[in-house]
Amino acid sequence: MRSAANELLHAIHTALAGSVSLTEMIGIDGIRDRLVTGRQLPCIVVSELTSNDYSTSTEPGEEHFLTLQVWSDAAGQRQAQQIAAIVGGLLQDVSLPLATYALVNFRHLATKAKREPKTRLFCAEMRFRAVTE
Repeated sequence: MRSAANELLHAIHTALAGSVSLTEMIGIDGIRDRLVTGRQLPCIVVSELTSNDYSTSTEPGEEHFLTLQVWSDAAGQRQAQQIAAIVGGLLQDVSLPLATYALVNFRHLATKAKREPKTRLFCAEMRFRAVTE
């Protein structure tokens, strides 16, 4: 079974990168697949993606759990939470185009903001669930 995960990630990246207000806050290269020491903050990191078989007796399908992290070095959680709110708004009830799969459902599950221990960094961790066929 092929996975729709890469197509889903590409569609999410395209939706986020297309936002002028988000790009103004995080910069043109602010969406990354890992947090690199010394790179400009704030940024959004695609932290984790878990895909599971979600097929029915008649249709193949997958369930995806995605974690996006918003990292900020500003004083306090405010900047990370503001960026997370923009991301949430961009991805709320969005119809993401996938090349060879259909996105059945995409929704935000939770956001948790915290200070990273022993650093001056703040992280807003956003969890999403998607179902593809």
